[in-house]
Amino acid sequence: MSRLQGVADTLYIPLTARIQVSKRFPEFFYDEKSLSLEKDLPDDSIEKNSGEYFYMASVCRYKVTDEMVRAFLKRHERCNVVNLGAGLETSFFRLKPETAIFYEMDLKDVIDTRRAVLGEQEKDRLIAGDLFDLSWADEIDKTLPTLMTVSGVFQYFTEEKIRQFMEDAKRTFTDAELIFDAMSSKAIGYANKYVRKTGNTSAEMHFWVDDPEAFASRCGIRLIEQKPFFTQARRDLKKKLSLYTRIAMKVVDEGGRRGYILHYAL
Repeated sequence: MSRLQGVADTLYIPLTARIQVSKRFPEFFYDEKSLSLEKDLPDDSIEKNSGEYFYMASVCRYKVTDEMVRAFLKRHERCNVVNLGAGLETSFFRLKPETAIFYEMDLKDVIDTRRAVLGEQEKDRLIAGDLFDLSWADEIDKTLPTLMTVSGVFQYFTEEKIRQFMEDAKRTFTDAELIFDAMSSKAIGYANKYVRKTGNTSAEMHFWVDDPEAFASRCGIRLIEQKPFFTQARRDLKKKLSLYTRIAMKVVDEGGRRGYILHYAL
């Protein structure tokens, strides 16, 4: 039986995106570990119902986040990188850290699946827990510089909940930074309208960031950097991408429905 048989779509949708972009544009993004799991995908339904822009929208978040994590690793010889809501994320295998310890944190059933599919490494440790209950941090050396990454999760919670998480993280860690993806209120409104059309009433998104500096002020944190999702892909791939994908990327990077990766010091 496939190791991914019975795995929820929410876990193998981003995996499928990493596989497809690695096959189509390896010069831009190449994920050997994800490719090794292609034979284990339970079916091709995601591929049949997805297009180039869908794959790029997922992978470009990883691409930008990877660059920020690499820079953090260069600055800190000994440190932690904690992927919150990790799912089947494969950044540890892409980045190949020499001295940093990676932690993959998610709900218990997801961690059990991850352990069966990807295993556990000496420098890539698994933690079962609730993102908003920081008792998971008891398994980490909290005195080391710690970078937390969150992808595709915060949008489904309120700003109040996320600000409380940041307050708890500031009290928990001596030296912590946080990277997450965010969209503008206009982009979230557009996405929610689309989701409602599909009849899905359980996937409403509540959190957006229109002004990353103002958000930092409200939370008592410091903005380190913000990067649009698609700038590098638009530059590196250009006409290798379809016209529709290029237009959609431009709208998100430069139009009113903005999306970006945000990096804060807590």
